[in-house]
Amino acid sequence: MQDFTTKTARESVYEKEKLIFSPYATFSENTKGRARPQNDCFFRTPFQRDRDRIIYSNSFKRLKNKTQVFFAPEGDHYITRLTHTFDVSQIARSITRSLGLNEDLAEAIALGHDLGHTPFGHVGEKVLNKLSPHGFKHNEQSLRVVDVLERDGKGLNLTVEVRDGILQHKLSGKPMTLEGVAVSFADRIAYINHDIEDAIRAGILKPEDLPKDAVETLGSVTKERINTAISDIYEQSKGKPVLKMSDEVARATSELRAFMFERVYNLTNKSMQDRAERLLTMMFEYFLNHVDELPSPYKRLLEEYDKETVVCDYISGMTDKYAISVFEKIFIPSTFSLAEVGL
Repeated sequence: MQDFTTKTARESVYEKEKLIFSPYATFSENTKGRARPQNDCFFRTPFQRDRDRIIYSNSFKRLKNKTQVFFAPEGDHYITRLTHTFDVSQIARSITRSLGLNEDLAEAIALGHDLGHTPFGHVGEKVLNKLSPHGFKHNEQSLRVVDVLERDGKGLNLTVEVRDGILQHKLSGKPMTLEGVAVSFADRIAYINHDIEDAIRAGILKPEDLPKDAVETLGSVTKERINTAISDIYEQSKGKPVLKMSDEVARATSELRAFMFERVYNLTNKSMQDRAERLLTMMFEYFLNHVDELPSPYKRLLEEYDKETVVCDYISGMTDKYAISVFEKIFIPSTFSLAEVGL
């Protein structure tokens, strides 16, 4: 039996990975490294270290007050960006663990994949994409958060593999690792299924509204659908250098996703669009013309980046409640309310 006692804890993990990982896994010892080299940690692998840096970042803490689908929801059980992030992490870990891939890498990518999301969910993303001359995509902003915005402009200095997974997690992305692919799958599995729960909770959907073919393939309740998806990825991918779904499960997942866009995302966005767009547009224009009122860390960024980029940095980092609070402070006299000015 291998003796690990003479090695550092980190080196022992490296040896264990060689014993249990698939040959197609990303081995922690073989990371492509960081932009700024650092001494190794005695206990943690580079990917474990990245996970911890993300968890303790300010951007991660703010996810608990950012919308997933519904505008500043009042109920206690609606999905937020934080609970969605944990869902994605759990699903990605289940996939990678079952296939002998690097669970630590998948977890780090999953925990960081939505750090750049705006207030008010995808509505906020669409508004900033329209307002900014550079465009705005939450996956690119998530990478900017970990590279630049955290730690007062120093960034978290994450590994190449984690940074790539964060950037490439969207459906159109092409992650460089199988662990990154697992997170991309996990993101879709998580948001479709838990957004269904929120839509039913909000009275927008009934369980019987879901497309029958998709339900027959995936399952009638959330846990069945998630289990079907994970099990299918395992069966289709075990012992192979790829991660994929069967045609049947992929088709049912796409059908469910299209249904959610038609019945929930687009309709919900329409009901929120006017208020969110006016609020964010007015703030964006205000701070473009009053950059002196930006918080100090963002003022320092103006020495290196144009004001449109920095204003996007500030607004995209806001939580729903903070965005409303800033708007009220700037635009709403103390004797008025948001409702009285049409918001």
